[in-house]
Formats: sequence, structure tokens, C-alpha cells
Amino acid sequence: MTYDIAIVGAGIAGAALAAEVAPHAKVLILEAEDVAGYHATGRSAAFWEETYGGPAVQPLTAKSRALFDAGGFLQPLGSLHIGREQERGLIEDMLAQFAGTGVDLSLVDPRERIAGLRPEWNLAVWEPSCAYIDVAALHAAVLSRAKKAGAELVLDAALTGATRTGDRWRLDTKAGSFAAKILVDAAGAWADDVAAMAGAAPIGISPFRRTLVQLRVDPPVPDDAPHVAHIGGDFYFKPEAGGRLWLSPHDEIPSDPGDVQPEELDIAIAIDRLEQAVDWRIERVERSWAGLRSFAPDRLPVYGFDDSVPGFFWCAGQGGFGIQTAPAASLVAASLLLGTEPDPLVADIDAARYEPARFR
Repeated sequence: MTYDIAIVGAGIAGAALAAEVAPHAKVLILEAEDVAGYHATGRSAAFWEETYGGPAVQPLTAKSRALFDAGGFLQPLGSLHIGREQERGLIEDMLAQFAGTGVDLSLVDPRERIAGLRPEWNLAVWEPSCAYIDVAALHAAVLSRAKKAGAELVLDAALTGATRTGDRWRLDTKAGSFAAKILVDAAGAWADDVAAMAGAAPIGISPFRRTLVQLRVDPPVPDDAPHVAHIGGDFYFKPEAGGRLWLSPHDEIPSDPGDVQPEELDIAIAIDRLEQAVDWRIERVERSWAGLRSFAPDRLPVYGFDDSVPGFFWCAGQGGFGIQTAPAASLVAASLLLGTEPDPLVADIDAARYEPARFR
């Protein structure tokens, strides 16, 4: 059997794209692990934050909101971007960056919103629209849509070879060999490896480790507390059920693709940075984990056909914003992949800024 489209990777990028194209083509999804979404998707503490990723990513995030709301995947959260007097310039830069974009931002005193915040943290931008994403439900929903439309998911199918003859790909995997007209690289941290296997020049998509820690603190964190991020990028934290706190040192440690684990030093750094911001007492670390975030050199996603290898399509480099942009990004990528007019929801997004040809 020859599939119209074979997608390598069943994380949020591959699964969401499969859901959009499966009604129009015969789709195969090849996943290296024994469960879909094991790596970046399954380890995400994702939240929908319109400013995250910068102004060039913001259109994808904004257009995704309606689809998230329709599916019931969001819970109100709100976000405080906090700083000290010496970081006033960063606060002003953030407001200037998003002026005219429609993002609702305002200056507030963070000490009135976060009990226990140390007095030197006197500046903040309030982003009320920030919301927590139910990542597991979202991922399950797009995979279900893809399967109902006829897409086939094969697990334990790590790609070991990709050879194009004529207008067909022969794809060798640990689960056997398959044939497809188009090969989609949605392999996340492994995107450049898959490209090289298929004879395409790697773009320079680099994976970085991100650490998360679940803490018990005293006093307990209220469930209605907002997400809080340092304007300088040194940490962020958010409430978790039962008075817990999820904390990250906002680290980006270059890493090889793989099953990454948290390092004790990064956990210690995260706690130290938290203690410099609040006077809460750390009772205990309940658990910690790490995931990979993969960025292209310009930190924008990559959607489109490779300009030197026929039938090879990129859907990668989605960094830490892949989940919050997935609904709109999959519509953009699907129109490029199928050669159709874009969905009206994303018709005003300039897809050319995300195409791989910008690196050639």
C-alpha cells in the first residue's frame, strides 16, 4: 500500500496536522515510541499565553484561541510578567513589542497580586488572557480526529531509512517498511536527523532541555493564583491543584535528542531563584522532570516543502509554543501540504515567514 502522506512523529505537531489532512488524503503516522506524545508533548506544562514566542508567533497563538475555547481545553489563569526597577526597560520593551497587536496588557503592582512577593519586585505587566491548557485532552482529541478520518498510527516505528524513487518514498522503520508519496518531518528534537536520513539539508533545529519542579510551599499557593514569569527570563511558576507549585528556572540547556532527565543543579537553581522572589518556605520537592524544546535558528516554526528534496515537508521547530499554536499552525501547514487555499481562520497569516526556504 502506498500512502499519500506519511508523518514522522505523533506529538502535537504531527497529530494536529494529521487531523487536518486525513479527511483529504490517506495518512500514515509513524511514532518511534510505544505511546504517542511521550517526549515534548507529554511533558509540557503548557499554557496559552499570547505574548510567548514574540510578535511573529503571536498570530498563530491568537488564531488558536477560538478553537481551544470551542473544545473546552482552557482554564483561566492570567499571567504576571514581573521585574525590579533595574528591569524597567524590559517591561517597557514588552509593552512596545505588542502595541497594536490587540494583546491586552497593562502595568500593575505585582505585590498586590502575589502574597509574599519580596518588595524589590515592584514592576509587572498583567496579561489576563493567559490560560492553562489541558494538553493530554487536546492531544487525545486531535489523534482521535485523525483516526476517525482514516489516519493510521503505527507505534514503535522509529525511522531507520528513507529513500525516494520516482515519486515514492520507501520508509524503513523498526515496525517494517512503508511507502508514501509525501514524507512529513514532524519529529521534534529529531527533525534534523530525519531530514538528513531523507537526503535533505538540516536546518539547524536544536533541542534544549527545560526543567520543571513540583513543590510544596508554605503558605500553600492558592488555586486561583496567576502564572508568574520573570521579565528577564530567569524563572516562571504557576499554581497546581492542591496548593502545589510548578516551577521552572526557564532553562534552555543544549541537549542531544533523547529521553532527557532533570539535573540536580537545575532543580537547585530553580529553587534559589524562587527564594529570591518570594518569602515562601519550601517544604519539599515532590517530583521533577525535564523535556525538550526544539528551535530553528530564528526561533520561528518551520512549515513547508523542502526546496531541494521533492516530497519532503517540514513541520518542526515549534519550540515551547507548539501546543498553544497547534490549532492554527496545523491549518497553515495543512494548506501548504495539500496545496489548497488556507482555512478562513488563518487566511490573513503570512505563511511565507514560516517556510523552510528562508534558510537557504
